[in-house]
Amino acid sequence: MKKRPATVASSVAAAIAIAIVAALFVAGNNNDILQDKTIRLGYFPVVGHAIPIVGMERGIFGEYMPSDVRIKTMIFDSGPQVVESMFAGSLDLAYVGPGPAINAFLNSEDGSIRVLSGAASGGTSFVMHPSADSLHSFDFAHKKIAAPQIGNTQDVSLRHYIVEQGLQTTDKGGTVTVYNIPNPDIVTLFVKGEIDGAWVSEPWATMLVEEYDGVRLFQEEELWPNGEFATVLLIADTNYVSENPALISKWLDAHQNIAQIINLDKDAAGLEFNNFLSKHFGQQLDSDVVRISVHNTKVTTSPLKDTVYEFAQRADALGYMGRGAYDLSELFFENNATATSTIIIIDDNDDDNDDDDDNDVMSVEDLSHNKMSLDESDVYFKSVQ
Repeated sequence: MKKRPATVASSVAAAIAIAIVAALFVAGNNNDILQDKTIRLGYFPVVGHAIPIVGMERGIFGEYMPSDVRIKTMIFDSGPQVVESMFAGSLDLAYVGPGPAINAFLNSEDGSIRVLSGAASGGTSFVMHPSADSLHSFDFAHKKIAAPQIGNTQDVSLRHYIVEQGLQTTDKGGTVTVYNIPNPDIVTLFVKGEIDGAWVSEPWATMLVEEYDGVRLFQEEELWPNGEFATVLLIADTNYVSENPALISKWLDAHQNIAQIINLDKDAAGLEFNNFLSKHFGQQLDSDVVRISVHNTKVTTSPLKDTVYEFAQRADALGYMGRGAYDLSELFFENNATATSTIIIIDDNDDDNDDDDDNDVMSVEDLSHNKMSLDESDVYFKSVQ
């Protein structure tokens, strides 16, 4: 195993964090100079966001847009930042996890922020410290486990898993301590031996394994039916979608094409990701870490709706949802645009048993006569706090 000091990983993360803060400051102070034909896009500098990263770095999104349309990008490090920016009218489209997507929908005016497409599945692992238990088993009782921000995708999955093992976290009178800390701090505590394991996404999971002798006990997709679950979704302000149906149709065409490009050559996508880090943050990750991380993450345009609903149920059971009951049946975009509009909505097909999820595309034409509902069931959940 290649071992590097924790400060190396921390320096990469620190450079990214500083650049993100600076970018958000600029973005938050330049809304008044944006032109009408500007698409404002938000995403994260992580492997699961390969579609926006590759799409922007290779200029693919720009190729699909009219020449007078500008794409302004904002890079974030947490879902709540994205949601706040959408509420403030600073973003039109964003790539986020299921938690922020649900939060944005439930707390936006008239549920105006909705899911347009999937972007990634999986790419999350539980990695235990090499000194913890055996190499093939792990008893969570009396252990200290880390996950990123409280209420995010990894945190909900970790806490749900703990309950499934018949245990409880210390905040609920149990024996398992959960630290909700940023990924760079997770690496630092892992190297120091101050945590017994971490439930993290890529590339952090592979970094712990390849560089710090962590043991990947399992990948989270192994715990889900069909071995897949939504980790990244494309969300949009439906007011923007209704006002710009042609642009959204072109965006989704590009989104679909980029997913196919990535899946045809994941190694090239990994190189693109590292170049992105170098270009924007002045740092790169180990090439083997990036390569493994990209192959551990499935790029798919399917939103995997059932897994998003399941995620909401798990968050509710953990007490992360408020007291009122809310309907999520319109979480996935339902278009009510004019009859002259044509929009491509990328959706999974639960009845399709083939392996080509990335080609599950539904065309919606003459929308005034072909109203599409991506989910007819009445699903009620409590409000995200």
